[in-house]
Amino acid sequence: MTKKSTTVNRRSFIKSVGIAGGGLLIGFNWLACKRSEEVAVGETALEMPDEWFELNGYLKIGDNGVVTIYSPNPEIGQNVKTSMPMMVAEELDVDWNNVIVEQAPLNTELYSRQLAGGSQSIRQGWEPLRRAGATARYMLLEAAAKQLEVPVEELSVEDGIISHSGSDKKISYGEIAKAAAEIEIPEEEQVILKSKNDFKIIGSSRKNVDAKKIVTGQPLFGLDTYKEGMLTAMIVHPPKFGMEFKSMDADKIKEMPGIKDVFTIDTYPEGLQKQWSDVSAFSKLVVVLGESTWQVMQAKKALKVEWDLNPELTKKIEILEKSAGMGEVSGLESSAIHTSLMADVGSKKAETIRKDGDPETAFKKATRIIERSYTCPFLAHNCMEPMNFFANVTEDKAELLGPIQTPEYAEKTIQSRLGLDLENIDIQMTRMGGGFGRRLYGNFLVEAAVISQKAGAPVKLVYSREDDMTDGVYRPAYHVTYRAALDANNKITAFHVNAGGIKESPLFANRFPAGAIENYLAESWTLDSNISIGAFRAPRSNFIAGAEQSFLDELAEETGQDPIQFRLDLLKKAKESPVGENNDYDATRFAGVLEMVRDKSGWGRQDQNSNRGISAYYCHNSYVAQILDLRVQNNEPIIDKVVCAVDCGIVVNPDAAKNMVEGGTIDGIGHALYSKISFEDGMPQQSNYDTYRLIRHKEAPKSIEVYFIENGIDPTGLGEPPFPPVIGALANALYKATGKRFYDQPYIAGLQGELKT
Repeated sequence: MTKKSTTVNRRSFIKSVGIAGGGLLIGFNWLACKRSEEVAVGETALEMPDEWFELNGYLKIGDNGVVTIYSPNPEIGQNVKTSMPMMVAEELDVDWNNVIVEQAPLNTELYSRQLAGGSQSIRQGWEPLRRAGATARYMLLEAAAKQLEVPVEELSVEDGIISHSGSDKKISYGEIAKAAAEIEIPEEEQVILKSKNDFKIIGSSRKNVDAKKIVTGQPLFGLDTYKEGMLTAMIVHPPKFGMEFKSMDADKIKEMPGIKDVFTIDTYPEGLQKQWSDVSAFSKLVVVLGESTWQVMQAKKALKVEWDLNPELTKKIEILEKSAGMGEVSGLESSAIHTSLMADVGSKKAETIRKDGDPETAFKKATRIIERSYTCPFLAHNCMEPMNFFANVTEDKAELLGPIQTPEYAEKTIQSRLGLDLENIDIQMTRMGGGFGRRLYGNFLVEAAVISQKAGAPVKLVYSREDDMTDGVYRPAYHVTYRAALDANNKITAFHVNAGGIKESPLFANRFPAGAIENYLAESWTLDSNISIGAFRAPRSNFIAGAEQSFLDELAEETGQDPIQFRLDLLKKAKESPVGENNDYDATRFAGVLEMVRDKSGWGRQDQNSNRGISAYYCHNSYVAQILDLRVQNNEPIIDKVVCAVDCGIVVNPDAAKNMVEGGTIDGIGHALYSKISFEDGMPQQSNYDTYRLIRHKEAPKSIEVYFIENGIDPTGLGEPPFPPVIGALANALYKATGKRFYDQPYIAGLQGELKT
């Protein structure tokens, strides 16, 4: 083992001897516990002590050796509910079969960053979770040494059984737990963390702790919520971005079977202190409240509502349309206007973000200039489980339950919106049927709370698929133009990227190939809009990676170089003599995934009937390279294989990690090929899966091979990094298949009539 400072002080831990039958509770900053019933792990049912105390922020050991760990971060399918407790169990040296995992409620006093986003859960939990397990292990060993009357240095532990090397004496964690609670919390330097070479749980595949509940249909998700006396609520929002509520006639609707009330709410009234997560295009909404979802849906369809143009939103858009010469101003936007604004106005608003060398002079002296522009549309998140939340708000407290990625921020908004003290707000998290960034924005939670308060009853707010897809918080529409200057020897002398979007720029000025080219210029711009936007899986990277990697492939071809070697040569320059000081990638690790994917895929030896595209990208602290094999059959693209090389540091749970890479790869391919949200006079033109295209099972790659670089580096992100680069690999393979470059997503539009047979 290696000794490592835990940076944990005595006040970071709480002890208790109050467990029925004896036991040890070790508190720490990432876990929580509460009463658990008998739980089946695999085929074995764990027998619980007679009573558990409900305490937040604890690793709990029963007198029979069973350990209960509460996972603090929201679970959206990234498997943190399994992987985070694995890290605790590793350092605790307990048998994984004796571990029970439960979801912790929101508790901002005990937890830091109780959030699912940015692929940071494992990365930021790596140290605190291991420290917690190691500290508990220390205290158990100290207690055992006293009871066995032997030096602690002569004790070892395996699977929760402590053994003495000089005798046959053994004692279990359960037997010593009560005595361990009397041990003083150790100083930082006393705690020993395992050497990474000694890991037994970390790095081994463990089944999803919710797997049985998922496949047997047990309640896990927000939509599963049912409470006695609960009413169902649905909302009606304006049909167009730029409009607001005017009036309605609800008298006949209230007489429909099961309907309790129809009223309006203002989710975010003027002057409310909003959090960054309170993104919503529509604050003033119509609510239909009834006994069942079906009854409420029928009433909602029959309700007639009048809407007006919002004068404030019209004024905001007027500036943009006049500057683009788009004619009469209405405040109702169309995709044609967006395209024109981004192409004609956006670049004129650009701000220089990074400049190395003298790119202007280099472009003037260039023998050739290669210039290409790339675009993508708005995207809807389209989680399988639509937005929903349960709320029971009374005069003095609020009980909230449902799927949310940002419970900490939602709690603060509820405090401000309802005027309640934080200690009287209880947010419980359910497993989520997809998030992808949409559930970072908790307007639906706030809506549920306001509805419950106004109705004076517990309610479950349920979005229909159409509500979900037309309510906003979309992936932004983006536009980027790349230019490269070449001299007479086909050497790149300057590189220029001008990137922007509605209402966000996708630019990462300090990412590759920044640092590899002497004369480099990065510019950024944004255009305003009435349409609400937000983070989508791998924000900004989900577009810029595909565009950048497509352009680099085209440069490789223009300069007569192999695409992989072209990238490796640039990375060698960035490593040996980097330009600038703010390059945010490690050139060695970046090159490592390119070399691995080249070797694992047999690059250069591919089937002549297949067309191969390469791409590699760095985001969320990790590196992913992908090679995609594509062929054409009956004028349809068939993706035979994607080979992925990933450097995300230590892989905690290999099977789960592989699943994430596979899922991200399929997700990236599907959105790049098929998906878009478009607008006509402010109205979304896609409202359900009949018009919004997602990838189908038969269109997914027939094979995905995943390889991880083993370098012993602490874990980095994995939920998002596999998504962005595959878009570039797809575009480059499509070029090989069709002889045509693909600049505009979704690529299916450019494929029509272009595929070679």
